[in-house]
Amino acid sequence: MGLFGSLFGGKGESESSSSKIPWVDLKEISQLEEIKANSFNRPQIIFKHSTTCGISRMVLNMFTKDYTLENDQMDFYFLDLQQYRPVSNEVAHQFNVVHQSPQLLIIKDGAVVAHDSHGAITDLKLEIYI
Repeated sequence: MGLFGSLFGGKGESESSSSKIPWVDLKEISQLEEIKANSFNRPQIIFKHSTTCGISRMVLNMFTKDYTLENDQMDFYFLDLQQYRPVSNEVAHQFNVVHQSPQLLIIKDGAVVAHDSHGAITDLKLEIYI
């Protein structure tokens, strides 16, 4: 794979498959109720990713590289914006955040306690939300 392939992902490769983060694909609006309910037990993360955006790919790669949490500390949901746009719209609506891409939301006790987008995602310290 060439330089651009390694930066922006190869064809046919699932965006969330080659990662040490235990991603759960967010594909259904109904999963948002599960995320809210589970957020009372441990923090829930939603990563909104644009599969056609180089910046989104770069941020995802940096976020993955810097990931150090244990698998049971948080639940991580991966949302492919192009494929599941209605789900993305509902995330913005239910959690009262303006849609951005890439975007990371941290949900605790049924509400967003932190969110950021673009390069600022890598500045979020997930450990403080455990």
